[in-house]
Amino acid sequence: MTDRESAVVHKGKAGSDKAKSADAFKAVWAYAKPHRITFVGIFLCALLGISADLLQPYLVKVAIDDHLAAGKQTLGFLVIIASVYLGISMISFLFTCLQNNLLQYAGQNIVAKIRKDLFHHISRLSMSYFDKIHRGSLVTNVSSDTETISQFFTQVLLSLIRDGMTLILIIVFMFRLDTTLAWYSLLVLPVIALTAFLFRKYLREAYQITRSRLSRLIGFIAENLSGMGLIQAFRQEKEQTRRFSEQNQSYWQANMREVKANVLFNRTFDILGNVALVLVVWLGGMAVFHKQMEVGVLYAFTSYIRQFFQPINQITMQWNTFQSTMVSMDRIWKIFSTKPDIKDPEPETAAELDPQEVQGRIDFNNITFGYTASRPVIPKLDLHLEPGEMVGIVGTTGAGKSTMISLLNRFYDVNKGSIEIDGEDIRDIPQQQLHRLVGLIQQEPYLFSGSLLDNVRLFQQDISREKVAQACRFVGAHDMIMKLPKQYDTPLTERGSGLSAGERQLISFARIVVFEPKILILDEATANLDSHTEQLVQQALQSVSSGRTTIVIAHRLSTVMHADRILVMKNGYAVEQGTHEELIAMHGYYEQLYNHARQAAEEE
Repeated sequence: MTDRESAVVHKGKAGSDKAKSADAFKAVWAYAKPHRITFVGIFLCALLGISADLLQPYLVKVAIDDHLAAGKQTLGFLVIIASVYLGISMISFLFTCLQNNLLQYAGQNIVAKIRKDLFHHISRLSMSYFDKIHRGSLVTNVSSDTETISQFFTQVLLSLIRDGMTLILIIVFMFRLDTTLAWYSLLVLPVIALTAFLFRKYLREAYQITRSRLSRLIGFIAENLSGMGLIQAFRQEKEQTRRFSEQNQSYWQANMREVKANVLFNRTFDILGNVALVLVVWLGGMAVFHKQMEVGVLYAFTSYIRQFFQPINQITMQWNTFQSTMVSMDRIWKIFSTKPDIKDPEPETAAELDPQEVQGRIDFNNITFGYTASRPVIPKLDLHLEPGEMVGIVGTTGAGKSTMISLLNRFYDVNKGSIEIDGEDIRDIPQQQLHRLVGLIQQEPYLFSGSLLDNVRLFQQDISREKVAQACRFVGAHDMIMKLPKQYDTPLTERGSGLSAGERQLISFARIVVFEPKILILDEATANLDSHTEQLVQQALQSVSSGRTTIVIAHRLSTVMHADRILVMKNGYAVEQGTHEELIAMHGYYEQLYNHARQAAEEE
């Protein structure tokens, strides 16, 4: 690629990034539209407060030039001036407080809505998205990035309204006092604009690097906290601490680069402000010396020039926050603009399935699927399950067992073929309805922070305590729950600390009974259980699977030996199927798995 071609590509990319940033800003700003009246109130409060504040130097100018310099000694006039000065100070205080409260109310409501919509959008994204994105990055988006946007509405926007209006009114007052001196004061504005332009790209890059490294650091922490047991078991504390130090050092370096950029940026404006003040004092002093200007005018002008650079400094300081906000807006908008790969059918074409009438027939019609197009996990599978049938699926790791379950739950869509429930393609069934028809129990059941009662009914308050207790009795979990300190109101963590693996699985079985899906899937649900606990869970399985089409993915063949049919998977193909006895009689792949498992059990 030539230098010219490279420049064209870079220019095109920069234009594209600029367009995306504009789209992100418009999308986030749309959240402010419902608060238009509040912002009008903020503008009016700012106008009244600032006007009252800027009248104070003018009052002092009147007192100096029209009274003291004129040799008048009337105390009453000074008392009136002082009273008016105090009154407008109180007005400025009152409207400034009201303006800040209104802005905080609007800003926090806007950000709360963004955070809510962002979490809702993330929860609707397809599983393929979570395969590619880092969890730490999403945590940063929902927490840190939305907080940065909050700073935009509560700090940057406040500065633009208040300081921008202050700057305009100061210019009006300065031109009213002395036109020539006002023009000299404005000479510094082009220098300020040029400085801001030169710093813009550097500051934006600094913020992007800092945010990116913060995401990686948060992700590393979350990953290590989740795997702390494994870290300690294999004595990896020193190595993980070393890796954390590298991540932390990288984040520190990015932060220091950001701090240096901010300091250089802000001090540059301090110098410009001081130079302008010296120029005004020198020019104004010469004018007073030559009787071309009154002393009160110079005092008021000096006060205004100090205030003139104060809002400029405030706005330029908020420029840093604005740059950070734009980076956060870009990151959040990138998530909002991501569309889920798995979409619900249009309402007019959606299948109408009555949950009470669903029989539970499942058909895998010559399906093909791969996470990447070049490497199919399931090259071809044709499988049909009868209503109420229990089918066990066995095979070595990577055989495609869990992929089948993901496809049935429609976490992914098949590349070819179709999956049907009672003759209806699952792509024509709304996802909410599909997930109520298909119940999933995984190897490690997930428990949420909350009471045991809410973990069974998944926080749906319309499900009564009595129904939850009945479900727990049905699966054999009630007696265990009654021994807990607060029984059904016992608080749990997301890891279910205080409960054994078997007890956590019994809670997940109780969920199935409560929600009554027509199809039940167990994905290695007994893999981490000891023999005694496995028997308890097996009893619960027999109770729960009655009358339901059940798919059991098992590492232990003993779990599926009594299934109506066993499907043997190898390299994505169903190589054998039949009952346990039929498969043993075939002397094929299943018999090899069975003999290997029996030998391992004997050695153990």
